[in-house]
Amino acid sequence: MDALATREKAAQSALTAGAIVEARDLTRRFGALTAVDHISFSIAPGEVFALIGPNGAGKSTLMKMFTTLLPPTSGQAIIAGFDVAQQPQQVRSHIGYVPQVLSADGELTGYENMLLSARLYLIPAAERAGKVAAALAMMHLTDAKDRLVQTYSGGMARRLEIAQSTLHRPAVLFMDEPTVGLDPGGRRAVWEHVETLQREIGAAVVFSTHYMDEAEAVCDRLALISGGKVAAIGTPDELKARLGADASLDDVFTELTGARIASTGAVSRPPRPPQRRRRGRSWRRPATISPRCWRWPRPRSPSCATTRSSWSAGRCSRSSGCCCSAR
Repeated sequence: MDALATREKAAQSALTAGAIVEARDLTRRFGALTAVDHISFSIAPGEVFALIGPNGAGKSTLMKMFTTLLPPTSGQAIIAGFDVAQQPQQVRSHIGYVPQVLSADGELTGYENMLLSARLYLIPAAERAGKVAAALAMMHLTDAKDRLVQTYSGGMARRLEIAQSTLHRPAVLFMDEPTVGLDPGGRRAVWEHVETLQREIGAAVVFSTHYMDEAEAVCDRLALISGGKVAAIGTPDELKARLGADASLDDVFTELTGARIASTGAVSRPPRPPQRRRRGRSWRRPATISPRCWRWPRPRSPSCATTRSSWSAGRCSRSSGCCCSAR
């Protein structure tokens, strides 16, 4: 048994020796809540890796630790050979990150957003124009570069953010639910461009999603996160084989997490029992409100003697209507 364990440990070490992303007993706690609980896995260079799991499973927390936005409570995360806690600057220079919420500035044009990202990534001034033009062309956004981003469709804005995050040719591209809220055509366009980009720069791609069809079609391997732990990891075919030849990835998800996938891709759980409503007086807006009173505390009528507590309860010390009204 000892010899077998030694061989397995050696094989695991050989597997992770060339890893571009590695989590070693990675843990993150928020007070008494353990969002990520001793997670360990590795991702090879150039691999497309998906994180799936129900809402609140710890996917976004894990992504934030990988991208240096959140320090681990314990354990270690290694990105491109650098520790996220000890060497955050080096990690940031080797990764690209597309957050779940759109981050491009809508009041700037696509080209202006790209130039801003080029400066943030410390790309030399002499190289900026060429790299920005190449990235826009790869994402098929050259014709829209001079338009304000607020006029872009959701899919175009996502492609712009991917172009921004890969200007410096990162070793790893992290994307947190990159296609959430997009229609099927927009989702397909985003992944077509990501695949083209991945072939061009050879970066590993790590993304989270609630769309099982998307994960199965795009990723090489995936990890199913549930309750802050890795419930299963492997290729889509390996995970489906656990339940039988006719099983789908949706079936695997339901079996291992107890959650179900809605038609929109959102994850839902069985409804909770109704909670008893607390009794007590709720705040009510006063029947008559002057503009000055509603914008409390400024401007405020000098003659008004109402305190903050009485105003918030909808009462006035001077009259039954507005606290700024005369007797």
